Amino acid sequence: MKDLRERLKKQGIHTLLVQFTDLHGAARGKFVPLAHLDDVLTDGAGFAGPAIWGSALPRTGERARYHARGQATSLVPLPWLPGVARIVADGFVAGEPFDADPRQVLRRALSPLEAQGWTLRVGLEPEFFLLRREGESIVPADAHERLDKPAYDLKTLPRQAGYLHELREALERCGLDVMQLEHAEAPGQYEVNFGHTDAVSCADQFMLFKQAAHAIAQQHGMLFSLMPKPFADQAGSDMHVHVSLWEGEGVDARSLFTPHLPDGAVDRGRPLSALGRHFVAGVLAHSAALCALAAPTVNSYKRLRPTLSGPGYAPKFIAHGPDNRTALVRDLHGRFEWRLPDASANPYLMLAGMVAAGLDGIEHELDPGPDVDVDLLEAPPQALSELGLRSLPHSLAQALDALEADEVLVNALSPALVREFVRLKRLEWAEYTRHVSAWELERYVDAF
Repeated sequence: MKDLRERLKKQGIHTLLVQFTDLHGAARGKFVPLAHLDDVLTDGAGFAGPAIWGSALPRTGERARYHARGQATSLVPLPWLPGVARIVADGFVAGEPFDADPRQVLRRALSPLEAQGWTLRVGLEPEFFLLRREGESIVPADAHERLDKPAYDLKTLPRQAGYLHELREALERCGLDVMQLEHAEAPGQYEVNFGHTDAVSCADQFMLFKQAAHAIAQQHGMLFSLMPKPFADQAGSDMHVHVSLWEGEGVDARSLFTPHLPDGAVDRGRPLSALGRHFVAGVLAHSAALCALAAPTVNSYKRLRPTLSGPGYAPKFIAHGPDNRTALVRDLHGRFEWRLPDASANPYLMLAGMVAAGLDGIEHELDPGPDVDVDLLEAPPQALSELGLRSLPHSLAQALDALEADEVLVNALSPALVREFVRLKRLEWAEYTRHVSAWELERYVDAF
């Protein structure tokens, strides 16, 4: 530890940002002087447990103290905070791994895969908005955006090049593989694609991306937003998740989702192996409950509702199909793209739920059903009826009902965590239903 501390000191690091993630998916933590690195790596930085969203820890006794124990391999200097290095922490209570810590939950969910010698590799594609405040309103940061269909626009993109390049360079210096940056479907909306890595590292990196994007946007006088649907008449923000399963390591690693012919050659005629189809079937079977984790806010369902609320490709029905961007699962060769999540999701809980669902599909050899190759967002009602597809939940309340009833996910995440998650989210839903919106006033104030 002394060598590590001296190495960081030579890099100009004087402070550690000890970071963990609360139940809502927000980064939490504190500054700790580098001199106390040993304490962070052994006992962990101490926090008042009841002050942490979703911990449900008591105010007194041994379990009132939450310890965030840093993982040395996660240490990385933060370019936007000179002299500070982030260290990702696991939650411990009373000397034991805390079963309601999202990172610990993901570790537990992955353990059955690891017992088989398998590694889940994940790549995220979060969309986000760059906004600014204009009086009482929030509007796109670029006041010159006027296109009805701005996806891939090369007039707007250069105007935000300063922010986007600074963000990319900061993330690359932190070890993230930034593959693409582009303008997305709505004014002020952008997308970044990250390379595949193991699930825990993927979630850690997403949390780092959020911290960098917020800080750098603030420096540029903008507001970075992962709100799923900030504008009713524009596309919402997705966070597509690319998933593959591997056996072995390094150059000897073998893709378990890649289909093969009887002679061992790769089968180019099918996107997924039997194991991959079982995994997808599990994800589809548990989709209603997964909605609560992957689309965890009231606003998330403005993105997912089957309404004429604007452009976008958010899924509405529980289906899969080869290279079908309108299905919940888009089957690709040797991997699949899960299109349900938005970037308000807690990445650890979202991935833990997906893994538990996929493992259930493998264990019971579930069938995902027939491939769907029609455009599910444009298909007429009769065609949709003939397909017999189930709809996703239409509200956070419906998704929470499904999560509470899903024993597989409840047991995988831990009953205590699900109880607290559902309790907090039902409070969020209740607060929303009591709110009187501007739309209601406009429609009803003198209507009768």
